[in-house]
Amino acid sequence: MRYDLNLLPVFITLMEERSVTRAADRLGMTQPALSNALARLRVVMRDPLFVRERYGIQPTPMAEELAPVIAAALAKIDDVVLGQQAFDPAAAERLLTIAPNSYAELVLVPAIVARLRAVAPGIRLRLTPFGSDLAEAGVTSGTTALALGRIVDPPDNLVVQHLMDDGLACIVRADHPEVSGTLSRAQYERLKHVNMLPPGRLRVGLFQALERQGLKREVVVSVTHFLSIPEMVAVTDYCATLPALLCRRLAHDPRLKVLPAPVDLGTFPVEMAWHVRHRHDPAHLWLRSLVGEVAREVSGAAAA
Repeated sequence: MRYDLNLLPVFITLMEERSVTRAADRLGMTQPALSNALARLRVVMRDPLFVRERYGIQPTPMAEELAPVIAAALAKIDDVVLGQQAFDPAAAERLLTIAPNSYAELVLVPAIVARLRAVAPGIRLRLTPFGSDLAEAGVTSGTTALALGRIVDPPDNLVVQHLMDDGLACIVRADHPEVSGTLSRAQYERLKHVNMLPPGRLRVGLFQALERQGLKREVVVSVTHFLSIPEMVAVTDYCATLPALLCRRLAHDPRLKVLPAPVDLGTFPVEMAWHVRHRHDPAHLWLRSLVGEVAREVSGAAAA
């Protein structure tokens, strides 16, 4: 039997999306075309591969067994083919998907977009959420080019590179009745706090830093994105502890006051991760270099 290699990316995309509609959108196919490809896959594999359920499709045991084998085969093909291709960023027409966490989306992505606009105007970016599951973001399969943020317990098929470190600082409203030019430990523990709760295990960073210093905090509001915190702090007597690079930007807001934390809360790493299948891809090598350069500039400007 002859195998159509074009069917293999379809299979991997269905495994990741668990939805014919989403898989078709991601592959740039119509749903009938994708359904036809799936029917051919079922004939070749002699298995249904996916079973319809209320909220999408679920892989069969055969599909679960095939997925890592097919993903590894595609990675090897990519290594051979992409490694032979030259990449000219000024002339490139390409869609790249990256998965930043909410911190990286605010601190790094705008500078990355500006750099791409200047040197590679044909490159388009698609952002996908980076939460608690790198697999859902498409990073562990390689369909997403990069994850940006703090990478916790990466699987063996990901390469992780350190980009920079950031610290922590505090914000209160500019005319706060209890806080003037500094924030003491007693004031910090007396104030009510707004807390950022990103998805997954990334939330442990600040909690662990506070625990190490024996610093207590009464959290009265927990949110899922940094953007809502300044608006809450500006109209209350609450305090928030945020990454220093975010606080640096908020220092220009006349409604807010940025203060050092009352104790040294240390730093946290900012990293990027990618699938090993991209290691020889000239476009991906270029992208990683660009992101690394942007991170150095962003962190260097903060330190200046």
